[in-house]
Amino acid sequence: MTVYGNFPGSRPRRLRTTPAMRRMVAETRLDPANLILPAFVREGIDAPVAISAMPGVRQHTLDTLRKAAVDAVSAGVSGIMLFGVPLDEKKDARGTAGTDPEGILQAGLRAVREEVGDDLVVMSDLCLDEYTDHGHCGVLTEDGRVDNDATLERYAEMAQVQADAGAHVVGPSGMMDGQVGVIRDALDQTGHEDVSILAYTVKYSSAFYGPFREAVGSSLEGDRRTYQQDPANARESLRELALDLAEGADMVMVKPAGPYLDILAKVAESVDVPVAAYQISGEYAMIEAAAERGWIDRDTAIMESLTGIRRAGAQMILTYWATEVAQRLGRAGS
Repeated sequence: MTVYGNFPGSRPRRLRTTPAMRRMVAETRLDPANLILPAFVREGIDAPVAISAMPGVRQHTLDTLRKAAVDAVSAGVSGIMLFGVPLDEKKDARGTAGTDPEGILQAGLRAVREEVGDDLVVMSDLCLDEYTDHGHCGVLTEDGRVDNDATLERYAEMAQVQADAGAHVVGPSGMMDGQVGVIRDALDQTGHEDVSILAYTVKYSSAFYGPFREAVGSSLEGDRRTYQQDPANARESLRELALDLAEGADMVMVKPAGPYLDILAKVAESVDVPVAAYQISGEYAMIEAAAERGWIDRDTAIMESLTGIRRAGAQMILTYWATEVAQRLGRAGS
């Protein structure tokens, strides 16, 4: 046989011969503890409501949210990130339903903490977009621009009521300048020094958010390009990262995940805090839609997409498949 380089002595295929061999030498491993379940709790419903653009995902009642939290704990999922969906008539220009101690998100936080205590890391989305009648993530000026500093005052209020309701972690997602520092101060000044901040450090303006808008009943007018990041930019992400860390972020996130694995890898290589990535609604919907048409193998595609996010450096992955995948991983390891 002709020798080419190290062949035939070197045969990498030897390490791919059986499922057990491939599992043994795998460089990247998914574990249920890597997963966080995003969940929607909606006001004014007495049964879960299906989200048409996200097959298998529902807007929860308080009771079904409790069950979803219990199921996540049983599967070994580490956390749950809650999003509130208020009644349309409660939306206003300042998003006051988001800072109402009796608002739907705060009710959801209390319900989950009552149900699972500290067995699940309970996280809350800290943003105004679900609660404003214009759908933006902040307070608007008279000419329709998002007022950064006025919005920070609202975020400080949100942080306090979410922590009072039982959030272990708040996740500021509005991409306002200075948001992490203001929220850290607000938490510390109200006796919530132990509440962590998962900063949405890198959040791109993305077409892949589409199904999420249905999930939260968004009232968005226009777009969010003046505060979410431009998909063309990479160095800007590292600047945002440095600012969030300086302001006191305990954990940082890249969102979306799949289209921005290069950014995720840069962030993961640059920090000594935990790094999360959010596999968003459009990423979920694409796989579900293609699988429904028989174009791809659903389960394999889900695992491949999550492994890629993990391989790029995410220690935590927010995914709508969290409980399902955790159950699958549990069965595989038993």
